[in-house]
Amino acid sequence: MSELHTETLSRLAGLLQGGEITVAQAVTACLDRIEATEPSVRALITVMVDEARSEAEAMDALGPDPSKPLWGVPVVLKDLLTTRGVRTTCGSKILEDFVPFYDATTVTRLREAGAVIIGKANMDEFAMGSSTENSAYFQTANPWDTARVPGGSSGGSGASVAAGQCFAALGTDTGGSIRLPASFCGIVGVKPTYGRVSRYGLIAYGSSLDQIGPMTRSVEDAARVLQVIAGHDPRDSTSVDTPVPDYLAGLGRDSLAGVTIGLPREYWGEGIDAEVAGACRAAVARAEALGAKTVPLSLSLTDYAIATYYIIAMAEASSNLSRFDGVRFGHRSQKAEELIDMYTASRTEGFGDEVQRRIIMGTYVLSSGYYDAYYNKAAKVRRLLRQDFDAALSQCDLIAGPVCPTTAFKAGAKADPLQMYLMDIFTISLNLAGLPGMSLPVGLGADSGMPVGLQLMGRPFEEAAMLSVADCLERHLDPMPLPTL
Repeated sequence: MSELHTETLSRLAGLLQGGEITVAQAVTACLDRIEATEPSVRALITVMVDEARSEAEAMDALGPDPSKPLWGVPVVLKDLLTTRGVRTTCGSKILEDFVPFYDATTVTRLREAGAVIIGKANMDEFAMGSSTENSAYFQTANPWDTARVPGGSSGGSGASVAAGQCFAALGTDTGGSIRLPASFCGIVGVKPTYGRVSRYGLIAYGSSLDQIGPMTRSVEDAARVLQVIAGHDPRDSTSVDTPVPDYLAGLGRDSLAGVTIGLPREYWGEGIDAEVAGACRAAVARAEALGAKTVPLSLSLTDYAIATYYIIAMAEASSNLSRFDGVRFGHRSQKAEELIDMYTASRTEGFGDEVQRRIIMGTYVLSSGYYDAYYNKAAKVRRLLRQDFDAALSQCDLIAGPVCPTTAFKAGAKADPLQMYLMDIFTISLNLAGLPGMSLPVGLGADSGMPVGLQLMGRPFEEAAMLSVADCLERHLDPMPLPTL
């Protein structure tokens, strides 16, 4: 059982249901791996040792349950999903002592499916970042090279899966925060269509952009987790009441005949590292060898996406984070006597530099005299970006391109916030359009030896088609090795 942590979720689920291993053994394998790797990776803010062991013991006493597809599978949650009785920090000091009294819908659905939650993952504070260097607690390292970042803001989730600490993790994606760490850490990460997965219990950054999704070691594993967490939730006004297909039914195909993949020139031009372009082009060539047809496309508004995204995201952040005032929610400073001083001191002590920067910028673009010049104009460009994608997807089944222009960079290398924002150039458009996308590991960079992710983007609520193509391609690419820790 010493190598149990290297198994995929699908393989582990079969072993558990067949009685070949116990839940206690699966949980112990993960907890042992956490103990061995956390000193160097630092992926988790909270490790639920006692809770996980107690739950495993109770489940083993009852025996396998075929009605629960994730029975006994240890999973990790990004630490902005509320968990009843377990603190939820959002990677921020302002919520350091916050213990929710309810579970997020996705957490409830995981529990109902039999998953065992073993930890809460580190993240950029309030999901604001692309490297997990903005956590108020500590930086997370990339398991492939601990001098490099794991991506963000779901870097703790991505690093935990890649390091073998769990068999799946949930992340959130506001502008690429699932896909970027999945690419940097060499795992699969899926951002579903906006509205496909309930946001109830997700502590929001950008309410019209955030979406919860799975991070796993294979496409099949991601499909299994998405099957559990997807679906309408009446408690979430952004949840769409549309049927959830069988995501596993389309897996296992041997050919991509009849599939058309669009290659937008804006995603394949200048500014991409040669090793990233090389790995992604090799993966596209493999798709063509499997029968897929590729067509050139243009997403002509890509250059406007970053400005549009950060205006909208920061505006929504300034609104969402206004509740953390030291009165109703969050840390309250003990250094102030007057109300306005208490607000100021509480937020100054509780929020990090990047969060304060985004709140200030968001408040500015929403202010009188600037709303029309910035926010209103960004909203109009957002609609045009969606139309751009709709036109492109009328010519193909999926769009493909790199997740990021580079592989994982060294910690501290992107000290300029504008440099960090540019890491999201290929991912943020999808959030503005509300469409599904994913990162599929397609190899290691020839120079850096770090993982490279290919981004697949699909039509609204057609995650099944995207997963089907990704699964076929994954099975015909060279197996992704595991990082050595």
